[in-house]
Amino acid sequence: MKMYLAVLRLRLNMGMQYRAAALAGVATQFFWGFIIIMVFEAFYEHAAQTPPISLKELIQYIWLQQAFLVFVMMWFRDNELFDLITSGNIAYELCRPSGLYGFWYAKLLAQRLSSALLRCFPILIVAYLLPEPYNLEPPPSIWAFLLFLSALLLGLLLLVAISMFLYISVFITLSPMGSLLVFGVLSEFFAGLVIPVPLMPVWLQKIAYVLPFRWTADFPFRVYSGHIPEQDAIIGILVQLSYLTVLVWMGRKALNGVLKKVVVQGG
Repeated sequence: MKMYLAVLRLRLNMGMQYRAAALAGVATQFFWGFIIIMVFEAFYEHAAQTPPISLKELIQYIWLQQAFLVFVMMWFRDNELFDLITSGNIAYELCRPSGLYGFWYAKLLAQRLSSALLRCFPILIVAYLLPEPYNLEPPPSIWAFLLFLSALLLGLLLLVAISMFLYISVFITLSPMGSLLVFGVLSEFFAGLVIPVPLMPVWLQKIAYVLPFRWTADFPFRVYSGHIPEQDAIIGILVQLSYLTVLVWMGRKALNGVLKKVVVQGG
């Protein structure tokens, strides 16, 4: 465990150096945040019936999505790992005196943490200072805020566990872009990053509730706004822990399985 924590700390320090890229990302996310809010505002004005989530709760949802985008998007990737797999340099990784799954997991976790730490605070501060009704408001209670933090952290761990399957699949397909497209489209849609889950048709919501993706984004954001009650949030956190345990176990088994079939040629 000390080895993996050292990798996490080292990669975190490296990622914190890219401040200019983070500032550019902040500007882009503000731009898209306002566009999405305007689109949903027009939708709510002409809705034939009352939507299952209020516009104010949806605005909280969107600003949190933009602030913690690196925590919830599957498109955030490590091209170095793709190159190791497709080029055959994975042989160097196998020589390390550590488990490959834990090493990669710590590395991917640190990359997302460092990028989010550089971007989230400017977005959250400015979003709080915006005029009504476009501002980000505090959660309804301290307890709801603590539940949100717990759900957000577990959602991050869960997303990294899901993203590990993306890299594992490249061992089989040897096509990083193909795997990225499949995982990216499925995860972003069912996580509620395209359409919030409460606004989906009922039959799509049933699918989203079964899959693990919504627990990475939709669940923590709705806990923050109070759309998910505190008692339901506690149950949801237990579900997150269950998904995390199962996916990490499955990921380890899958990675060990593909590594047994790896063939590296050359000198």
